[in-house]
Amino acid sequence: MLKIYKILAITLLGIILGFSSVFAESFKLKGKPDPVIIYFNVKNDGGWVQAFDEARLRMEDQLGMKITHVEKIPEIATEIRPAVQKFIKRGKNIIVGTAFGYSDTFKELAEEYPDVAFLNAAGTTNNEKNLVSFYGRTYESQYLCGMVAGAMTKSNKIGFVAANPFGLVNWTVNAYLLGAKQMNPNVTMNVVFTGAWNDPVKERAAAEALVEQGIDVIGQHVDTPTPQIVAQENGVLGTGHHRDMTEFASDATVCSSVWVWDRYLTPKISEIASGEWSPSAWGDFLSIKQGGTDIKLSDKVPSDIANKVMAERDAIIGGKSVYVGPLKDQSGVLKVKAGESPSDGDLWGMDYLLEGIVGSLN
Repeated sequence: MLKIYKILAITLLGIILGFSSVFAESFKLKGKPDPVIIYFNVKNDGGWVQAFDEARLRMEDQLGMKITHVEKIPEIATEIRPAVQKFIKRGKNIIVGTAFGYSDTFKELAEEYPDVAFLNAAGTTNNEKNLVSFYGRTYESQYLCGMVAGAMTKSNKIGFVAANPFGLVNWTVNAYLLGAKQMNPNVTMNVVFTGAWNDPVKERAAAEALVEQGIDVIGQHVDTPTPQIVAQENGVLGTGHHRDMTEFASDATVCSSVWVWDRYLTPKISEIASGEWSPSAWGDFLSIKQGGTDIKLSDKVPSDIANKVMAERDAIIGGKSVYVGPLKDQSGVLKVKAGESPSDGDLWGMDYLLEGIVGSLN
């Protein structure tokens, strides 16, 4: 698994660089746009896929069309290929995928069906013709939720339940601490890695361990709402990931890092339909401003704190960098020089935890 995600980090480096092909010809869609979204899991999973399905419903209103979807198409070529081909035969001409594991098969299908547009979330393949991968800068939204955590902790101890110690997770863990320290310089943070994206048992054990250490705000970058549920059971606060987790822990969850895919996909489908789409050579890597990720604040957040968080959100939309040096890792090694910001490639390949975080990547 670690090898797979090292490959992901390398191949997505191009996405991070944000380059686009200036001279690529625009893709010309034949006929009216007729999209379908392919889900690798059930649409009510409470996290990643459900965020896509909620975006799909908003997109239907925004675009004035029905958008077909299919659930439980696993990340296996022998399952992906016939599912996509079935929809193409039915006239679907925009295929939206939702999984890293679709990447290679989508690339093959895009070559076989040059008149069909392919888009894939968390994918790694692009071809400048009819295929693009896309992902969001989740460190921006997690930084903002970290601000809430830092402001609302009473013990000055916050915690974080993380999945795997890969760059796209480490950047959310580190950004969470930076946001917290923006509001509370005295805050400390413990992180526990579960080693899995979706494992409620491990997530519960991690969250309960954090509570036992006196932590009173629990953040997360895992797929299920379990850390928020544990927070509520123990009378502490939490911040969610993927969707607004107040659905599962209304008394605990004060902020959620949420996906808002319709802000990207609605204009993208319109762009494809207009004949003006030129897929980037390196994919689309989306900031809050570009419609990848955002936050949802609970009404339990005091107005003065909410105002500061939203002002910082505006600053990020205006171009402020979340990561500005000097930044040192846990062992005191300088990682980002004073006044500088890491490159997108450095962010994606982030293989360290910042000074002030208790926990290990191993």
